[in-house]
Amino acid sequence: MMKKYNLYQIDSFTNEKFTGNPAGVITNADGLTEDEMQKIARELNNSETAFIFSSNSNEYDAYVRFFTPTNEVPICGHATIGAHYARAVENGLDTSRVYHKTGAGILPVDIIKENEDYKIVMTQGKIEFGATIDGENKKELLAALNIGNNDLLENYEIQIVSTGHSKVMVGIKSIETLNTLEPDYDALSRLSKIIKCNGYYVFVVNSQDSDILIQGRMFAPAIGINEDPVTGNANGPLGAYLVRHNLVKHNNSLFKFKAKQGEAIKRPGIIEVEVKIEDEEPVEVKVSGNAVIIFKSELSLND
Repeated sequence: MMKKYNLYQIDSFTNEKFTGNPAGVITNADGLTEDEMQKIARELNNSETAFIFSSNSNEYDAYVRFFTPTNEVPICGHATIGAHYARAVENGLDTSRVYHKTGAGILPVDIIKENEDYKIVMTQGKIEFGATIDGENKKELLAALNIGNNDLLENYEIQIVSTGHSKVMVGIKSIETLNTLEPDYDALSRLSKIIKCNGYYVFVVNSQDSDILIQGRMFAPAIGINEDPVTGNANGPLGAYLVRHNLVKHNNSLFKFKAKQGEAIKRPGIIEVEVKIEDEEPVEVKVSGNAVIIFKSELSLND
């Protein structure tokens, strides 16, 4: 018995083909085993592939699982945008809110229909501030990134932050340094085992271009992603980090900014981030973006 699956490749955080962050999406994943999902993710070789399963609960509309070429991960920003873009197109959805069950919990996703296209808004998981990276671990990190202490932004401590899938926040001064980084991926992978965090988000704060506050690059070699083009689960937690450490001005209710990522690897994309604030503390993060379908195909597997 042959089972047919709807397979998409979607570029997220862009509306221009072959830019942004590519994600695989299977919109009718019911029946796939974990082993099959891992093999499909490896075959497509995107940083993440999303698998959408039917809901068997009235608490959520869909159950989504995310795989890198080597691992399952709890949640992924660009693959969430891609998955819900594909689902919206396939089902002809109007502007609406849906809930998806993920490894980071049951979370809302807003589908915004505009100009016969869709923008997807992802509410991220619980904000968690983890360990500060200092001492020997900081030395190892800087050596792995091939930068020195004098490259770092002052008053921006290197810290693990999560909104569902943690990243290390590394603020540096220069866009030239950012764009010419050549990390030692093996050293970053070794450090990930020690600090229990797989992703490193290196960013600059851009005061020149008023529209784009942040430019960054994200490395996660420990889970098979040397460099991720445009990362929702890096820029979202970064927003919470900037508010928590009083590094940005805000009105004590909402802080919004745009981040650009992927330029160094010729896959630029733009993420919009919103941080909800109560009593000077970040309490909820949303990331949003556009997407574009690169191809739709059919995958046939023997049952």
